[in-house]
Amino acid sequence: MSEIEFHAVAKTSEIDEDEAMQVIIGRKEIAIYNLGGEFYATDDICTHAYASLADGYIEGELIECPLHAGTFEIKTGKAAGPPCTVDLNTYEVRVDGEDILVGIPTG
Repeated sequence: MSEIEFHAVAKTSEIDEDEAMQVIIGRKEIAIYNLGGEFYATDDICTHAYASLADGYIEGELIECPLHAGTFEIKTGKAAGPPCTVDLNTYEVRVDGEDILVGIPTG
């Protein structure tokens, strides 16, 4: 089992409720979401076509891709609506004071 390394990526005040932000950790593009004050992280790039989900639209607990309107569950990364069929990776998020930290597997 691989270890998880946490990276400080943003401040809680930088992401409004029901908004998303793209962050880069190494070579990974990650989307951070603020759902009612709880923070979640998934891969930022849609699995259907190259588009940033952080530029998409949050509908309840779904993120809608801005390119072809496919949807994913933010909390689980599960593909929820066509044309998306491949799930997103999700990442553990911790909040330490104002800092949002995202856990990335090291192995």
